Amino acid sequence: MSDTPATGLPQTLPIFPLQTVLFPASRLSLRIFEARYMDMVATCMREESEFGVCLIADGQEVGTPAVPHKVGVSARVVDWDMSQPGLLGLTVRGTRRFRIVEHRADAQGLVRAAVRWLDEAPAAPLSDTHQQLVPLLQAVAADGGAKVMPPPHHFDDPAWIGYRYAEILPIPNLARQRLLELDDPVMRLDIIQQFLSERGLLKPAN
Repeated sequence: MSDTPATGLPQTLPIFPLQTVLFPASRLSLRIFEARYMDMVATCMREESEFGVCLIADGQEVGTPAVPHKVGVSARVVDWDMSQPGLLGLTVRGTRRFRIVEHRADAQGLVRAAVRWLDEAPAAPLSDTHQQLVPLLQAVAADGGAKVMPPPHHFDDPAWIGYRYAEILPIPNLARQRLLELDDPVMRLDIIQQFLSERGLLKPAN
């Protein structure tokens, strides 16, 4: 597996399989105590590099290396504390989506993968139809504050809006994963809009 970051060529990334889905620009709090992940985070912080977060397809977070879903999001450490001996608290921020080409567990049980970065769709204006998604998301952001939806906010960006809804909706993790895997932000918004409309959470479009 290659470490080259060139576009189109696989890049090696340590993987943290979790029972959650990370999205680009999301923040995630983690509590780490296993040696393999302590070492992984120490290396990432020292080298100012990232690790990948993937939803577990088979297995558990602790113990034998879990099998990750193929599409995940790279994570960068933005804050940490070690107020309890042997327990590392982390806050990470999601950056880019990737797809695993191949993966294996090393002698320590850390999953390492060759990944290809997934391009996001070119920026496009939010359609009139999807404008009705904005007020509810603004209300959630105002009510929850930076802890729920950290700035910067991009209420005119279809991809950003879709990711924010995907992370906060009361849906199974597998459904979140499917939304993450979609390359088309408009399709993602269509699905979210239908979900909210069926539950009476959106005003009908004019």
